[in-house]
Amino acid sequence: MRSHAAATRSLKRQLGSAVVRTDDAAREEASYDSAKIPFLPDAVIRVRKESEVGVAVTLANRHRVPLTTRGRGTTLTGAATPVRGGWVLDTLALNKIAIDDEAGMAHVGAGAKVGDIQRAAEEKGWFYPPDPSSKEYCTIGGNIACNAGGMHGGKYGVTRDFVVALRGFLPTGEFVEWGTATKKFSAGFNLRDLWIGSEGMLGVITGAVLKLIPRPAERWTLLTSFRDETAALEAALALFRARVQPAICEFLDRESVLCAERATGRSVFAGQSGRPVLLLEFAGSKAEVREQRAIALAWAKQHATAHQAARTREEAEQLWAVRRKCSGAMFELGDAKLNEDIVVPMRNYVKFARFLVGLKRESRLHIPTFGHLADGNLHVNIMYHKAIPAECRAAEKAVQRLMETVVAMGGSISGEHGIGLAKTPFLRIQHSPAQVGAMLAVKNALDPRGVLNPGKMFERFEVWKHARLDVKLPWDHK
Repeated sequence: MRSHAAATRSLKRQLGSAVVRTDDAAREEASYDSAKIPFLPDAVIRVRKESEVGVAVTLANRHRVPLTTRGRGTTLTGAATPVRGGWVLDTLALNKIAIDDEAGMAHVGAGAKVGDIQRAAEEKGWFYPPDPSSKEYCTIGGNIACNAGGMHGGKYGVTRDFVVALRGFLPTGEFVEWGTATKKFSAGFNLRDLWIGSEGMLGVITGAVLKLIPRPAERWTLLTSFRDETAALEAALALFRARVQPAICEFLDRESVLCAERATGRSVFAGQSGRPVLLLEFAGSKAEVREQRAIALAWAKQHATAHQAARTREEAEQLWAVRRKCSGAMFELGDAKLNEDIVVPMRNYVKFARFLVGLKRESRLHIPTFGHLADGNLHVNIMYHKAIPAECRAAEKAVQRLMETVVAMGGSISGEHGIGLAKTPFLRIQHSPAQVGAMLAVKNALDPRGVLNPGKMFERFEVWKHARLDVKLPWDHK
């Protein structure tokens, strides 16, 4: 990597040493995200106000210094890893939240935590649905950068569906605003949506206006068990065909349930240990939830081997324990995990489940799977042991087969994690040369010097050749 010492000294003169950190501790902390693949930056820029972002981006562009924007670093794909060194732009201090009670909109800084946005909205009677599992840590800027989703995606949509307007800086350092805080805007190209999901490669997001919806008056939770995965998936499809749209429909296969049961020390349903489950939550007006509850209970009696409904929010929280425990508990099956957030069309749910059975048999690995059936976003967890070369090779082959199969079924290699570093080998499975070329043309037009988040998405990164850190982050295994 080339030295950027002179540019860093210039940056420090303009912003000060309190903002521009070059000490080992700050650089080490910003060298990796949840993918845990470390690359040491030259400096970390902990901006305190929006104008400082403009200074940093302008200098990075002028001196051709790689610039990687970072929130909390919860991304699982290495999207916030400074793979080319240079500078890391830390936006955590840009965390203001203001709720427009009349318009039903939230004006937020890029560093605001998603959980804080949700609570601020709910205090005013509003609801912000996108809810990644790391919502108590992750920032809205990072959510916008990878178009994060969560469990509510099937009924309400993902981050893109709630972004009304964005503001930030072009790779040249020029300030821009995409859209306004209005419900209608049709003036020119929609570059707002171009930034959403671009993983910080087309601009630096400093703030956003988010759409809110009325807070649901009622919520009701139902946990159901099935004899096998095929029965669970077919039952979910039957519910959807009945035009019942749960706010959440979480699927856990047998391995996921067994891991959660061992972690909690109790069976989900007495006498039915290790059976796949669907965990459903219905939300809306009291009349809407009452109607859906009657249909869901009749459906459960017809399709499930057991079911339990929550009578209170406290009981609902207890039912959710199986979902919250399963991911972290999987490490009893291996000390390393490839968490692949693929998307499968509903019509191929059962076919995909059969494919996973074969993949487990071929790889001889545990592959517990859970996810959001209401939108087809499944988290396929390929477990292996880092110290066993045969298992590492098997995991590498398994993830390749997984991606090829998902695309062949009409699905997506990523639903909410993005591409980053970890999924670069699979981008060209998803996209044709013409499609990749069009994306590169946009990147080169907006960032001709290749300054923003270089080395990601389009350049194949061999994850297996880079040792992963053996560290545990606060939001791991949520």
